[in-house]
Amino acid sequence: MKQNLSQKFLSSLLLGLLLLVGPAAAKPQKAALGTGAAFSPSGELWISGLNPQGRLFVQSSPDAGASWSAPTLLNIGDDRVSADGENRPKLAFGPDGLLVISYTKPLSKPYTGDIRLLRSTDGGKSFAAPVTVHANRQLITHRFESIAFDAKGVLHTVWIDKRDLENSKARGQPYRGAALYRNESRDGGASFGPDLKLADHSCECCRIALSPTPEGGMAAMWRHVFEPNQRDHAFARLEGDAPALQRATLDRWAVDGCPHHGPGLVQADGGAYHAVWFGLRGMESAVRYGRLDAEGRPEGEARALPDAGAEHADLMAAGQQLAIVWRSFDGKTNRLRAWVSADGGRNFKLQELASSLLDNDHPRLLRHQDHIYALWRTAENTHVVKITAP
Repeated sequence: MKQNLSQKFLSSLLLGLLLLVGPAAAKPQKAALGTGAAFSPSGELWISGLNPQGRLFVQSSPDAGASWSAPTLLNIGDDRVSADGENRPKLAFGPDGLLVISYTKPLSKPYTGDIRLLRSTDGGKSFAAPVTVHANRQLITHRFESIAFDAKGVLHTVWIDKRDLENSKARGQPYRGAALYRNESRDGGASFGPDLKLADHSCECCRIALSPTPEGGMAAMWRHVFEPNQRDHAFARLEGDAPALQRATLDRWAVDGCPHHGPGLVQADGGAYHAVWFGLRGMESAVRYGRLDAEGRPEGEARALPDAGAEHADLMAAGQQLAIVWRSFDGKTNRLRAWVSADGGRNFKLQELASSLLDNDHPRLLRHQDHIYALWRTAENTHVVKITAP
């Protein structure tokens, strides 16, 4: 036991050192495999990402990944596209044949970007030219966006934004992290409402999770910087000018840096939520699963996934079936693994889904009707695995 605790402490210490020196010290990704995915209303599976030449494409499958159409290259002019795992292109289907694709366009300074959107009104047969989603045009971070249509057809966009950090610097005032901003489009991405601040002091480089609310709106969960400097997670409903912020995780991880490891969130039966996240609690770093109540407050004790190497987990629910999927690296092989429950998260069974020796994207889960699918793009293949209940 003492040896195990020492190993975990050393691992946590090494992780902290990596975060302190920042993302430039991390090993660069060899292939830009960050991929967005969504099922269309008719049941086709669509993906969007970069091809080996760095061009943005879309591709669809009529049979959940058993066969694929030829990739279609999208006309985005001179835009470059960020396609790492936490900042990948996104796909979302709306009402009446709407399909939108968002991506981050890197700008001339490091870690700056604009969020761009392609819009199709014919189910992906053609797209209008890309537009910038946010009103702010400073040469700053507008990155790590998430998009989703709510039950009323409103398109929500939430992103990490550093305008308040820059303003605080100009005034000589301290400001931890970045901020979260959002806007809404009520015409399927043809126009956007004003930029609305969701929260000050978010973490700088973690993906944002979105989930429908029982009332038909949208909720968000993200890594937040709580006083004095704890990088836990926050929850808020995307409604009104100043949504209430709720602390959703209690790891109390104090670190000056971003772990590049965002959460997952999905609605549970009865108005609550399932959540999954990575954090350091005491001397134990782990990906954990927990439940949140309807207001985003933690319910019960969080559970670590049964894999010390788990990273970049996602989750999805269909009734009482709940699946959590992640990748795990043992020094040689990357494994796609899942923890699957048939009783709403009370009991789980571990499943092995796929493996690869090559570069790979973060896995994600998708739902079509009552079925849950894991999607994992690697350098040699796009794996799509139907999750079966234990």
